[in-house]
Amino acid sequence: MASIHEEEVLGKAYDSRLMKRLLKYLRPYTWKVAIALAAIVLKAGADVLGPYLTKIAIDKYLARAADTHSVLDRWLSSMPLVGIAQIAAIYVALLVSTFFLEFLQTYFMQWTGQKVMFDLRSQIFRHLQQMNVGFFDKNPVGRLVTRVTTDVDALNEMFTAGVVSIFEDVFVLVGILVIMLRMNWKLALITFAVLPVIFWATQLFRDKVRDSYRRIRVAIARINAYLQEHVSGMMVLQLFNREKRAFQRFSEVNRSHMDAFKDAILAYAVYYPVVEILSSIAVASIVWFGGLDVIRGLTT
Repeated sequence: MASIHEEEVLGKAYDSRLMKRLLKYLRPYTWKVAIALAAIVLKAGADVLGPYLTKIAIDKYLARAADTHSVLDRWLSSMPLVGIAQIAAIYVALLVSTFFLEFLQTYFMQWTGQKVMFDLRSQIFRHLQQMNVGFFDKNPVGRLVTRVTTDVDALNEMFTAGVVSIFEDVFVLVGILVIMLRMNWKLALITFAVLPVIFWATQLFRDKVRDSYRRIRVAIARINAYLQEHVSGMMVLQLFNREKRAFQRFSEVNRSHMDAFKDAILAYAVYYPVVEILSSIAVASIVWFGGLDVIRGLTT
């Protein structure tokens, strides 16, 4: 039987052929995925408009700017109380629509993820039933169980959380960039100055975390394989008085899993404070340069 310590072959971080194979499982549920993606786009727009409405309320009715450069100016009342009430009504409508859009996004993506996971597990099990006896001699049962359970769960997480986060964050980011450039391109460029550093830190973080989670996945497969082999053969293990040696080997496998997780935790612990510091630098720069423009009367 194959050793649990035998290294698994790891593919590339992104394999286009593998991705195409995985996307085929979404074809039966195309319209549900389309509804979820449409909800993501609309929700991203609603998330961006919320702060923009606050900006209009402050500039038009509180700071009394001469021109807010807003497309809503023609529909908003010139009377402060009425205008603020109109903006508040629009804001509430956005919140209500965001609730329904998030419901649609979550429901359809989770539903699709569960269906894809069901189809994938069924296909894997049918494939295992067709394998010859030699295949099961070379591959520990625990590792095969991991393929059907843990690895399929990871794919479901990618479909329902990873894809959603990527699409939503991209649309929100694009919307924010457009509004920032339209409002004040100079201050926007000051904000963008920290982006290269954030991008560089993100690349380092991605490489580190990807390596750690690959090691975690391999370690989980080894733990499952080891437990399956030794729990099912516990009678023989006790008969030959090999409990101590078996426990030592299990501790080695278990420690490799813990060490991989510790590396991932360290990467998160370093990355997020770095991003927070860079974000604070960007905010401080906006306050400084924006404040100077306000003092000089160049902006409101």
